[in-house]
Amino acid sequence: MRRILWFRRDLRVEDNPLLLFEGEVLPIFIFDTEILSSLTHNDRRVAFIFHAVVQLKSALQTIGLDLAIFYGNPTDVFKSILQNSPYDEVCASGDYDNYACERDRNISHLLPFTFVHDTYIFKPDEILKNDDTPYLVFTPYYNRAKILFQPVHQYEYRHTSQQLISFDYQVLHKIDDTRETFHPIKLEQIGFIPQSLTHDQLTSPQQKLDLFAAQLSNYSVKRDFMALSATSGLSTDLRFGTISIRAILRWLTAQKEKGIDTEPFFRQLIFRDFYAMLLYHFPHLAHQNFRYNFRGIENNEFFNAFCAAKTGVPIVDAGIRQLLETGEMHNRVRMIVASFFTKNLLLPWQWGEAFFAKYLMDYDAASNILSWQWSAGTGIDPQPYFRIFNPYTQSQKFDKDGLYTHRWLKDATPIPQIVDHKESSERALKYFKRSL
Repeated sequence: MRRILWFRRDLRVEDNPLLLFEGEVLPIFIFDTEILSSLTHNDRRVAFIFHAVVQLKSALQTIGLDLAIFYGNPTDVFKSILQNSPYDEVCASGDYDNYACERDRNISHLLPFTFVHDTYIFKPDEILKNDDTPYLVFTPYYNRAKILFQPVHQYEYRHTSQQLISFDYQVLHKIDDTRETFHPIKLEQIGFIPQSLTHDQLTSPQQKLDLFAAQLSNYSVKRDFMALSATSGLSTDLRFGTISIRAILRWLTAQKEKGIDTEPFFRQLIFRDFYAMLLYHFPHLAHQNFRYNFRGIENNEFFNAFCAAKTGVPIVDAGIRQLLETGEMHNRVRMIVASFFTKNLLLPWQWGEAFFAKYLMDYDAASNILSWQWSAGTGIDPQPYFRIFNPYTQSQKFDKDGLYTHRWLKDATPIPQIVDHKESSERALKYFKRSL
């Protein structure tokens, strides 16, 4: 059979189920103009992806394959490929957000589409309640996941014998409707400029696991302290598949066999699956509240101050500075920032979600959307509207010496708070109760 292997959120050779399909193969990657057109030319994620794609191309060459790189609308790209040569099917790992599902449906009308499961531990319909409806509460989902978790969920895929189809792999193929042009494989050719990635962003996933091994036993205690390097740092790698979720699970199993408590970190990986499952079953969550009719209050003055790290609340402004300068933000800080945005400022959660989506290196639609709904009190929690984080007590608890805050605000001039925490919290509670 002649197959197109479409790499997407699986930018690696190791443990990649796409490399199990025997026969003649055309490996491809598409820089999707439908996604890229909404991004700024200095988007760090595109620089990271481009770097990973070039590494993938090199890794494929070491096993006798290669990678054809395209820039264009995926439907146009596939029409162009099929116009020049017949193929029996396209194989790609499943991707479950709204745009991905619609894109893949369009491609399936052109060519038989074989999905392989790769991005998450469980398939989105693998863990359901007894009545075949999705779980809405995490703890029962987690308990069920632990029961259903089997060795197959951490199986290691090793590549088989494949024959590379003759193609021009040395150029970037730009597809504009029916027109194809050829260009050097450079980031500038897709309309973006090189970015300085951080040391952590350039560190290999395996190196991160090696460093994380020393932190794993204290993960549950230290992970919320934002000045410590107590987390895995693998969220961007998981987002783009430069490491497989199964490789991490196998690593956890090895750590567990050494007597280390791996449950807290495993729980976080299951949470990632939980949010992906929810967005798959309830795609309207991408824009609409799950429960409660809290719309937020549109206030451009507050929003602009927030986006410029000028709220006057140190931990919030430090988090925004970290995001703008690196594309990253500690998870505890994300919770504090999102609570301040949706409760103290009473801004629409959709605005905050879009702001994070613009800058987060590890942006994952399901995790970002459901986390913002959680903070806003509109998500799956039954009664979360009264949950309002105090940014000052949070700072005192998780950044007592101010190391994180000082790192990101050391050259910033102190400014007045745009809202008082106590007054804005009381205002928020009144607003929520009226909305109910």
